[in-house]
Amino acid sequence: MTPSKLPQLIAPNSSLRKQVDEMSGEKVSACFQCEKCTNGCPVTFAMDIVPHKLMRCVNLGLRDEVLNSDTIWVCASCETCTTRCPNDIDIAHIMDTLRQISQREGIEASQKNVPLFHSAFLSSVKRHGRVHEMTMAIDFTLKSQGLKGLLGQAGMGLDMFKKGKLKLLPTQLGANSQVRNIFKKAKRKGR
Repeated sequence: MTPSKLPQLIAPNSSLRKQVDEMSGEKVSACFQCEKCTNGCPVTFAMDIVPHKLMRCVNLGLRDEVLNSDTIWVCASCETCTTRCPNDIDIAHIMDTLRQISQREGIEASQKNVPLFHSAFLSSVKRHGRVHEMTMAIDFTLKSQGLKGLLGQAGMGLDMFKKGKLKLLPTQLGANSQVRNIFKKAKRKGR
């Protein structure tokens, strides 16, 4: 075998795995590569590193490959992977943890609209105690497409409103202060 055909050697680095374990409360090293997460995932077609391989990359400490991957941003957080895992690893939570690490380290998201969507979603929950689709959609569209994009979607929004699919005003929860407290606690913990 010539030197150019030798397989790439990887020296494992446990720092990423330890960071993910600590932040998520999950044990990444419990993954034994059964591939059940990947086989059940509905969005593998859009991923550059499928879930079981991403878990292996985390175990090996391939920080750049993991934090710059499309996978952590296109994950739908549907929890199919978590449900299928025979070792009860919450893989969807690990994906969320990897997104948090990526953002903290200032790594630009490969899928630019995903962080904007998360921000609009959480902002709506924080404001109303639950998601109010109309304000969330307006917030997301303004951030991702600007005023021109919002005007382009106005017709569809009006049709949805007429059919009763969108409510003009949000329903306030009686437990709204409890939801705000959750956000305050999360902020104090640095999440």
